[in-house]
Amino acid sequence: MLNIGVLVSGRGSNLESILDSIESGAIKGARVSVVVSNDPDARALRIARKHRIPAVAIQDKGGSREDYDMRINAALERNGVVAGKGLVLLAGYMKVLSKRFVELHLGRLMNIHPSLLPSFPGLKAQEQALSYGAKVAGCTVHFVVPEVDAGPIIAQTAVQVKEDDNEETLSARILRQEHRLYPHAVRLFAEGRLSVEGRRVRVSS
Repeated sequence: MLNIGVLVSGRGSNLESILDSIESGAIKGARVSVVVSNDPDARALRIARKHRIPAVAIQDKGGSREDYDMRINAALERNGVVAGKGLVLLAGYMKVLSKRFVELHLGRLMNIHPSLLPSFPGLKAQEQALSYGAKVAGCTVHFVVPEVDAGPIIAQTAVQVKEDDNEETLSARILRQEHRLYPHAVRLFAEGRLSVEGRRVRVSS
């Protein structure tokens, strides 16, 4: 059984899509063992409790980024998400991870980003796409490396940009695709079908 830890900061809609996929049997051989947030009021923690999953809030009270991340890592380990064995998912987690944490979970740490990387990394990707005049936007699931939004790409989905789009409407259409793409990537990982060769992620049949 693959133990999954999910790091969240906000509403938890991607978390919920993954939980629904596990509970429906679309993702087999995996379970979310713990949900960890930097915000004790995050809606995502309420979603975790609704699904009877341990929900942990760890507030940042100063100190180094690495020290904080090691507190996160301890919470993951207490719930069976051990570095080198489990899978850690970033689902709307709004803190940049330390190099030490990323290297502990390298190859077993995923993120979803609302653009077609490598275009428009970082914050406000949808706004970046609109400001640039992009005709196509989308979302990307990638393995996390120490550089922000720079890891090997697992899967992508394109979303057409409409002439009357604003940040809110484009974000909503991208989010609907995120809810399909992230569970798909987790399923591939749980089935042992992903391998990384340099920058390329290969998917076996």
